[in-house]
Amino acid sequence: MSRKKILVINPNSNETVTTGLRESLRQFTPEADIDCCMLEAGPFGIESDDDILSVVPLVCQRVLDSDEYDAYVIACYSDPGLRECREMISKPVFGMQESAVKTAVSLGGKFGVLALSDDSIRRHLRYVRELGFEDQLAAELSLNITVDEAANAGDTVEKVVTAGCRLVDEFCVSSVILGCAGMAATKEAAETKLPVPVIEPAQAAVRLAIEAV
Repeated sequence: MSRKKILVINPNSNETVTTGLRESLRQFTPEADIDCCMLEAGPFGIESDDDILSVVPLVCQRVLDSDEYDAYVIACYSDPGLRECREMISKPVFGMQESAVKTAVSLGGKFGVLALSDDSIRRHLRYVRELGFEDQLAAELSLNITVDEAANAGDTVEKVVTAGCRLVDEFCVSSVILGCAGMAATKEAAETKLPVPVIEPAQAAVRLAIEAV
């Protein structure tokens, strides 16, 4: 039996984010071949509605150009192009936010999310309502950082842990979602400091992709 092949697409052009995803997803190597790529024509960070709209055709084209894979993961928490890709092809396509939220709900209790900014939270809340999981969301807190800062700043882990503790102590969450691909490298450290599961959305999406193919 041939090994499963999954393509993880980082829709921005920040190589540090892509490197963090590769490290985060290395755990799946025994189960599947996981390739991570970024979109060179994408913005350096996806932080606005315009950024999201600009990468949808780029994500769709990368999927169409990569038909050797068994499944695809869109590694941006806004899931840009997810609906369009699912309409284009019959192979499984997974988005980070949808996958992370479904994983959190499966764990029971209410979940919390750590977002980059207040603008991110507004987008995320709309999507959570569309997915039908608004009642399971306890709270979403902003770290007030950029995508690049999430991946490169030396104090990102500290900010994640501090805000994660607020979610646990003030909102009684049963799990914490890292709401940006740039936070992928913080998961291991955060999980040692927080008393609840920390969900890295790309990992959640890849896990569902492996199960689907």
